[in-house]
Amino acid sequence: QVQLVESGGGLVQAGGSLKLSCAASEGTFSTFAMGWFRQAPGKEREFVAAITWSGGSTEFSDSMKGRFTISRDNVKNTLYLQMNSLKPEDTAIYYCARARATDAPITTSGYEYWGQGTQVTVSS
Repeated sequence: QVQLVESGGGLVQAGGSLKLSCAASEGTFSTFAMGWFRQAPGKEREFVAAITWSGGSTEFSDSMKGRFTISRDNVKNTLYLQMNSLKPEDTAIYYCARARATDAPITTSGYEYWGQGTQVTVSS
C-alpha cells in the first residue's frame, strides 16, 4: 500500500513563501509521475502542478506558473512544491498524489494514491 505524507504547510503572509514536501512510503516512487492538487473550502479540488517520473517535464496550472516550482528527489522518495509570491487565494489544503503512469496528468482521474493533505493559509 502506497502512503503519501505531506508536510510544510502553515500560515504565511501574502507575498511570502512556503515549501511543501511529500514523502512516499515505498520504493516505486521513481517509477511514476507525481502531482500536487489543492482544495479550498466549498470548491472543487484543482490541479496545481505535476512532474514526470524522471523530473524531466513539468506541468503547471496557469495561475501558478512563475510562482510555484515542482521537483522531486527519487533517492529520498520525496516530492516538493516551492511556493513563492503567495496570495490569499492560494489558501487551501494541498494534496500530493501518485499518478497511474509515468506522464504528468493534470486531472484527478490520472492519479491513484493521495495523501491526507497539508493546510496552507495566506493572510492578507
